[in-house]
Amino acid sequence: MRTGRPKQPLIITEEERERLESLAHRAHSQALLARRARVVLACAEGMENQIVARKLRCSVGMVGKWRARFLKGRLEALYDEPRPGAPRTVSDAQVEQVVIQTLESTPRGETHWSTRGLAKATGLSRMTISRIWHAFGLQPHRTDTFKLSPDPQLIDKVRDIVGLYMNPPEHASVLCVDEKSQIQALDRTQPLLPLQPGQVERGTHDYKRNGTTSLFAALELKTNQVIGQLHRRHRSLEFRKFLDTIESQVPAGLEVHLIVDNYATHKTTMIRK
Repeated sequence: MRTGRPKQPLIITEEERERLESLAHRAHSQALLARRARVVLACAEGMENQIVARKLRCSVGMVGKWRARFLKGRLEALYDEPRPGAPRTVSDAQVEQVVIQTLESTPRGETHWSTRGLAKATGLSRMTISRIWHAFGLQPHRTDTFKLSPDPQLIDKVRDIVGLYMNPPEHASVLCVDEKSQIQALDRTQPLLPLQPGQVERGTHDYKRNGTTSLFAALELKTNQVIGQLHRRHRSLEFRKFLDTIESQVPAGLEVHLIVDNYATHKTTMIRK
């Protein structure tokens, strides 16, 4: 014989069912929220709390709790309420002061504020300063540079170069050419001891200098092939020799387009001829 107050039937609308199905089976739903949605769907089928608990492998108390909360608040009741947490200890005025002081002042004898310095000046903690900077995207320790070109033909030159990169002409070879100078030619005073099982590769701590060298290189855009050459110096004479090397290695039927910077050795009379 059944005793006690009968449970209120749980009836859901089609819109609520679609929403509950989405919460119960969507991959990005929170695990607890998905389980609550499955509890409500099972209860909506007319199952007793004990049967729902056994089917979903949860406690009878949990089923009763979320059944009652859904009847009281519907879908919104399945979500957790915002937790109050600890009260704020830093006011909006203090945050504003940190931001303004970071942007509009510098510490005495220094170029920019540090978290420790500003924390000492404002009376806040270093981590508080760091969180405020992060929230407002402030990085006083970093600087960047820019340059405005006075060349009146800059736009045309940029379009020409970018056009070669983005759409190289057919029956042509586009090469990006540059050089790396003052490369230290160093070597260890003794041969390296090779890698062995249980032993890393080893070398002496000291080294000997063999002077410097300059690397000339040309990157072919279509094939990613690199033409390289080493010279002891990087004058226009060596650059001319490297151009001869490029000429000899590029197939005769292709036009050659070289993209180079404004280094002085690239603009001498010998190179222009």
